[in-house]
Amino acid sequence: MRNSWYRRMLLSYFPIFLITVTILVFLSFLVVNEISQKETVKADQISTGYIVDTVQMALKEIEMNALDEVERNSRYNDFLQADGPHERDAVYAVVDSLRTLAAKDELVDSVYVYRSGDRQTLTTSGLLEWDEFADRPFVELALGQPAYQGWSLIRDYHEMGSDAKRRVISMYKRAPLPFGTQGFVVINVNMYALEQKIRTMKDTDVSFLQIRDREGNLIFSTRPSEPGDAEAAEGRILNRIPFQATGWTFESGIAAGQLFMWVSVVSYIWIVIGVGTVLAAVAYLLYITKRNYKPIRAMMHRIEAVRDRMDPPGGAKSDELLLIDRALENLIRQTADYEKQQQENMLIARRQLFIDLVQGERLGDAGERLDRLKPLPVQVTGPYLLVLVEILEFPRFQQGFSVQDQSTLKFALTNVLQEMARDEGLHGWGEWTEANRMGLLLGVSPDVTEEETQERIRRLSERGIAWTHDHLGLSLMVSVGPRSDSWEEVSASYQAAARALQHKLSLGQRAFILSEDMPANAATRTYTHLQGIAEFVKQFRLSDGDWRSRLERIFDDLKADALKDEDIRMLLLTMMEMLAREVGDLSEQLQSCFTGERAGSWRRAVEETTSLDKLRSLFTEQLAEIYRTFVAVSETKSHRAMIVEMKAYIEENFADPDLSLKHLSDRFQISGKYASYLFKEEFNMKFVDFMVQLRMAKAERLLLETDDTVQHIALQVGYANSITFGRTFKREVGVTPGDYRKLKAKSQRDVPI
Repeated sequence: MRNSWYRRMLLSYFPIFLITVTILVFLSFLVVNEISQKETVKADQISTGYIVDTVQMALKEIEMNALDEVERNSRYNDFLQADGPHERDAVYAVVDSLRTLAAKDELVDSVYVYRSGDRQTLTTSGLLEWDEFADRPFVELALGQPAYQGWSLIRDYHEMGSDAKRRVISMYKRAPLPFGTQGFVVINVNMYALEQKIRTMKDTDVSFLQIRDREGNLIFSTRPSEPGDAEAAEGRILNRIPFQATGWTFESGIAAGQLFMWVSVVSYIWIVIGVGTVLAAVAYLLYITKRNYKPIRAMMHRIEAVRDRMDPPGGAKSDELLLIDRALENLIRQTADYEKQQQENMLIARRQLFIDLVQGERLGDAGERLDRLKPLPVQVTGPYLLVLVEILEFPRFQQGFSVQDQSTLKFALTNVLQEMARDEGLHGWGEWTEANRMGLLLGVSPDVTEEETQERIRRLSERGIAWTHDHLGLSLMVSVGPRSDSWEEVSASYQAAARALQHKLSLGQRAFILSEDMPANAATRTYTHLQGIAEFVKQFRLSDGDWRSRLERIFDDLKADALKDEDIRMLLLTMMEMLAREVGDLSEQLQSCFTGERAGSWRRAVEETTSLDKLRSLFTEQLAEIYRTFVAVSETKSHRAMIVEMKAYIEENFADPDLSLKHLSDRFQISGKYASYLFKEEFNMKFVDFMVQLRMAKAERLLLETDDTVQHIALQVGYANSITFGRTFKREVGVTPGDYRKLKAKSQRDVPI
């Protein structure tokens, strides 16, 4: 046991280390070798390209110097014309010029001028007759190909038959320039001088260069090898560059015996370095393993002591690795529990801090807690805005989701709103202060104007409301408190935003509220509304059929004064209590309208309604039912009472497509024929005409006041389809519904302002 763990540690990774290092060294050698070869080929290509460019420039310079001299020196034309008396001067001048051209460049072997008129040639030695001139074959070749512009193949050149032959390449130009026919100028470049120039540019100890003509014959080489040794040469050639001016091909490579020698040297050095590194790493591994083993040895001694205490005497010994695994599992589990508890404590502390801020309590150490808990993503020193977000129809939300799902949805909503706030350049901190209400504290940059801040919050609210409706199926209302310059003023902003949320019924569809927009004197109008309610109850008790108009005015006044939700419900329920005292005792049927299970369900619907329009509809339906019962009871089913009740019923239900005399007879327990007779006697019109009149009147209002389609309006006034509705409307009004809407719209536009 003393050294077993040391050997385990060493043998666990030492073989892997050796294999890995060996593979890396081998791969490094291959990579370096490949890179070196590519760089060698590239360097040789650059060197050979430089030689080719130099030769090309030298030949071009020779050509241009000759052309320039022939063009500028008029004596050349004089010589070609052979004008007699001036010929001698022209000969001397041209000979001097030819010598100058030959001496100007060391590559130029000779220059001569051929005159076609008398077939004489002027060289640097003087004027030669055709039979005396030894380069007659080339002149005949030039005469046969006068348009050729390039350099010739390598040839032997000598002026006189007794002169030694020299290897040259030649170029001829017709004279006078550029396309004369009186002769031509021949320029000969000495191949030996050209080869020596190439040799000076190539290090023959390391590399070689050879030149081949158009047929592939070797014409020059810097190597000492024989020209016939083509196979050996082919294996060492690295680059081939064509030379268009002469048709040659320049071939280059590394000299035999030197090919990649320096690459091999670098590779050997690299291998030596790699082996040295491996040996050093092995020594370091032995050292570091021995040093790191000391704490492990101490730990293993403690594990042995624990194992000796846990294992029974004489029993099998527990595996020390199993003991370590159990200890680590316990440690990890305790750490996770601790971190989870810390996170929960942090969330609770943040929520408590938020509640203290909005309630204005325990503000003495608020700054310290803010620095420690860091609820906002960045340090914000003000100003601040408090936004309240309330879930509408919260009882439905509670019934539709479990407690766990409710918490998940609230958490998701909080994160989404905070993310949207960051997108708008605001720093948000959200906490749920009540079951259905979340507070969102927003930090605003001081350089942002108040108008820009309100616009950002408006965009944030609209995006949040739309996202919540689309993804969670919930409706929200957002209220914004006034701007706060410090933490101490956040409580006042919260209270103002909360007061604004108490006006949801009167605000209707407005999902975004600014606390500054709320009226300040709404509470003082309560007495006026009570007076109006008392007048309504009196009118209702007297069976005045105009009670619906009075009820509409009550609701319009409540909406205009923007009363609190609780005040609106209190006033309306007070109205029902006053009405119950007035008419509730007339019959048990009337009493059941104000008490009992049905009345209780109606009251719960009133409490849960979040819109004043829905509340208006609930009260209208309930009061219409009470009114019908009250009239029926108070008139004891007299003819007038019955027809008044029947008329009221038709006015309330004329939009029902099933409304008919049969329906009325069943409703009021009389025959259809008798119902038609009563209606004719009382109102001097048929039941059908009265119902059509009501439907057309409402249809005209909808055509003028809404943008609904004709089909939709037909359904709203009791017709199953737009065809029947259109035919009836045209018969009663004189025009189709579409034309009626256009005519009315045009007449309204033509009215002067």
